[in-house]
Amino acid sequence: MMQSKVSPIFQVFERQHSDAKVIFLALGKQIKSKKAIELLGKMEFLELYCNLLGKIHFDKEGLNFDIFSSFKKLMKSLKKVHHFKLVENNFQVYEKKTKLTFNSYHLYLDKQKKNLYNETFDLVVGSTLKSWDELYLDAHQLSKGLKPLAISSAINQIISEELEFIQLDLKAKLDSKALKEIFDGLRTIIMLENLLIHLGFNPIFVGSIHVEIKQLKDNLKPWYSNQLSLQSLTHFVAEKEDISKKYLDWINELKVQKIALSTIAEKQAHQLFDKILI
Repeated sequence: MMQSKVSPIFQVFERQHSDAKVIFLALGKQIKSKKAIELLGKMEFLELYCNLLGKIHFDKEGLNFDIFSSFKKLMKSLKKVHHFKLVENNFQVYEKKTKLTFNSYHLYLDKQKKNLYNETFDLVVGSTLKSWDELYLDAHQLSKGLKPLAISSAINQIISEELEFIQLDLKAKLDSKALKEIFDGLRTIIMLENLLIHLGFNPIFVGSIHVEIKQLKDNLKPWYSNQLSLQSLTHFVAEKEDISKKYLDWINELKVQKIALSTIAEKQAHQLFDKILI
């Protein structure tokens, strides 16, 4: 009996998996935010690939969650590191701009950073390469005998689902949750469109739409960053009984920025999706 050939799509998974494993091992020596964010990016693709396999092998219920389940905790922790880094960067920029010092907030962030990096380090050293090998073997097995049409259909299906979620968000006033969902949805759509192109399929959207999708995603980055800074600072202030005016001024400034950034993103989202969602 002939063995099923592994689909060329698996080579993309294999490369990302190999890169991720190298970064994972480096984080086992020391947690560095740059490496943690790099690993998060790789893992987002690996998770999406598992989701794709779940769509193709739809007869195996919950397959995509099962294959990737042992990585969920680590991914959540890496996301927190990424969020923390965005908050820390914003804080440094603001301190430099205002030439003010925020000593108690410094201490608050330092403590948070220490706890978060320790938690992430424990998750890395507490897990083994066995889970990485199992993920590889499962994905390899499930990537055998995949027909190009099945891959293309599954990619189209995931993109359609993302667009349906976005359509629901756009029907209401775009709040923070909806903008975050649009940001995540766009990232997924971009990854899948790149995958279609890499595999030699026609992309779903034309070049001009790709440009607009990327622009909206890029414009949502400062909004997202602002949102995280506002959350962090609000939590910090809530724990204090007596708070200095400079903190309240900063919160107000972040709120004003948030309204401006939300307005730009909302307008752009409607313009883009009015073209896509016909």
